[in-house]
Amino acid sequence: MRSHLRRRGKPRSANSSRYCRTWTEGDSAAFGRLFTKDADYVSYDGSWAAGATRLQDNHDKLFRGVIAGSAMVGRIESPRFITDSVAVLVGNGSVLMPWRSKLPKRRLSRQIIVCVRTPDGWRIAAIQNGRQRPVTIPEPDSMPSKMSQALTRLAQRFGIGRAREIALP
Repeated sequence: MRSHLRRRGKPRSANSSRYCRTWTEGDSAAFGRLFTKDADYVSYDGSWAAGATRLQDNHDKLFRGVIAGSAMVGRIESPRFITDSVAVLVGNGSVLMPWRSKLPKRRLSRQIIVCVRTPDGWRIAAIQNGRQRPVTIPEPDSMPSKMSQALTRLAQRFGIGRAREIALP
């Protein structure tokens, strides 16, 4: 995730080239140092690692296992400073497996990355990673929308569905 994230001469935020480099080198210790101690990392599949130690351990297994020899490729699409010490980045990238010469479209991911300035420099406080598989939003008068509206009216009429609060599984 290449970035030229500077604001009024300040250092690069979360140094995205280091992120790609440490991943590509399979250096889990250096990768872990890119994060705050209490960092949150939500992977493309929805799994969540809390804390730099846990996400470093997870990536160590990955770097030595299923993604050994892979490269991280991508770029920062939108850097936005919330304050002088907090930045939100939108990134676009993916893991390039060693037997591939280009990324398959189905492997592209987009990330929301929250970076904070610490006494040791910029660190990643949180990442949310999701596959880029956009769906078209149907128009309100389209057939899918009309079917959903009809089912909603039926559910309301018969008192089924979202009639009460439910707990997540």
